Amino acid sequence: MMTATSPSKFSTAIAAAAVLFCLGGSGSAAAASMPDTENGRYALAPVADGVLRLDTRTGTVSTCNNTGTGWACYAVPDERAALDAEIGRLQADNEKLKTELAAREPAVPGKIDEPLPKADSLKKPEPKVAEGERKIEIPLPSDRDMDRMMSFLERAWRRLVEIANRMQKDISGKI
Repeated sequence: MMTATSPSKFSTAIAAAAVLFCLGGSGSAAAASMPDTENGRYALAPVADGVLRLDTRTGTVSTCNNTGTGWACYAVPDERAALDAEIGRLQADNEKLKTELAAREPAVPGKIDEPLPKADSLKKPEPKVAEGERKIEIPLPSDRDMDRMMSFLERAWRRLVEIANRMQKDISGKI
C-alpha cells in the first residue's frame, strides 16, 4: 500500500524516476527517434526554394520547402521511369507486330530479306580489259564532265581578265 509522503519527496521521486526512465531507455529511444539523415539514408542539397532530398535506398528525389504550416516534401517526377515505361510499351508492340507478321502468308518467292547494296553513282567505272588483247580501255569523260570543266575554265579566265583590268586601272590612276 501507499504511504503518505511529503510533496517535496514525491516530486523528487518522480523526477528521479523520469531521469532513470530517460537514461535507461535512451539507447532504444535514441535509435528510434534518430532521423534518417544521420544513418545515411537521405542526402540533402540546398536549393533556392528549400532542400533537395535524395533517398539513397530507393533513388527517389524530393523537393522540400518550408511553407507557413511547416516543412513539406514533394516527389520530383521521374523521367527515367516514364521513359522505361514507354520503352517497355514499344517493345511489347514490336513483339506483337512481329507475331502478326509471322502469322501472315509467306513472303513472295524470290524476295530476299536484306536489301541489295546500292551502287555508288559517282564512282568511276574501272577500266575494262579487252579479251584476248589485254589492253586497258580508259573511259572517256561524259558530256556532263566536259561541260563542268569548260564552265570552270571560263569562270577562271573571266576572273583573270577582271584582275588584269583592275590592276591596269590602279596603275594608270597612280602615274
